[in-house]
Amino acid sequence: MNPDSGDARVRVISNDRNVGFGAAINQGIRASDAPYIATLNDDAVADPRWLEALVKAAEARPAVGMCASEVRLAGTRTLDSAGMLIAIDGSSKQRGHGELPEKFSTSLSDGVADALCPSGSAALYRRAMLDQIGLDQIGLDQIGFFDEGFFLYCEDTDLGLRARWAGWECAYVPRAMVEHRYSRSAGRASPLKAYFVERNRLYTAIRNFPWPMLLLVKPASFIRYFWHVVSLMEGRGKASEYRESGHSIAFLLFLMLRAWVAVTVRLPRLWRERRRIYRTRRITRHEFRKILADYSISLRRVAEL
Repeated sequence: MNPDSGDARVRVISNDRNVGFGAAINQGIRASDAPYIATLNDDAVADPRWLEALVKAAEARPAVGMCASEVRLAGTRTLDSAGMLIAIDGSSKQRGHGELPEKFSTSLSDGVADALCPSGSAALYRRAMLDQIGLDQIGLDQIGFFDEGFFLYCEDTDLGLRARWAGWECAYVPRAMVEHRYSRSAGRASPLKAYFVERNRLYTAIRNFPWPMLLLVKPASFIRYFWHVVSLMEGRGKASEYRESGHSIAFLLFLMLRAWVAVTVRLPRLWRERRRIYRTRRITRHEFRKILADYSISLRRVAEL
C-alpha cells in the first residue's frame, strides 16, 4: 500500500501478485467510505464528465443501485457495451457490442434508460446496494462484494443478478462515455479467457437462475457449442478468433472439460451460496425471469460475437 501518491485525495493499493478483478475491486471498496463506487478497467479511458453523469443518474433515481456506461470500442464510433445481456445457458455478453450508440439512446427527459446490469469495465455502484448484497453480509464464507472466487470474468454479471434479486434497478447512462480497448489485458480469445468465461458462466447460473431455468443450462450449453462449431466453420465468433490466434481447438475442448470439472468440484459450495443469496431476494422468481427475458441474447448470437 502506497500512501504517498502525490495527491492527498488518492490512495494507491498495490498487490505483489494478480489477485483477480473482483478481489482488487473489493480492496478499493473496503478502503473507501464513499456513497458510490466507480470501476474502470486499466484499458479504458473515460470522458472528463463520465463520473459526473453516472452520479447524477444515480442521485435522481433512489431505486438504482448500479449504472452502466456507454462504453465504445476505442478508436471507433461503435459500442463495446450498453449494459449486459444474458443467455439461457448463463453466458453474458455486452449489449450493443459492435453496434452504433444511437440504437440505445433514450428519449426520456433525464436521458437515462434501463439495463440489466453494467459491465464492470466502466460502472458505478451504490454503496448501500453493495452493503446489502455483499457476500459477507449474507453469511458466505468468502468475504467480498464481488465474488473473489470468479478471479476473472462474469463477476460483474453475478453481482448484477444478485442486486436484481434484492430489488435494485440498473440505469444505462448514454452521457457517461468511455473508450475501451476490448480484452486488451487477457486477450480477445485466449486460453485464459476461454476457461474462466466457461467456468464462471456456470457459477453465475447455478447461484442465480431459478429452478426452471437452471434445468435448461446443460442442454442449452450443448446447443451453444453447436453454434460455436457453425461459427468456426464460417470463420466468425470467438472459436474462430481462438484458432486464428494460433491456439489448438483440441486444447479448447480440454479447457471446456476442465471448467465443468471445476464446477462439479465446487458444486456443494455453489449450492450453499445459492440458498443464501435466495434469502436476500425481494422480488419473485417470476419477476426475476421477466427481467432476464427482457435482456436476453440467443445462444447463436453468443457464439457469433
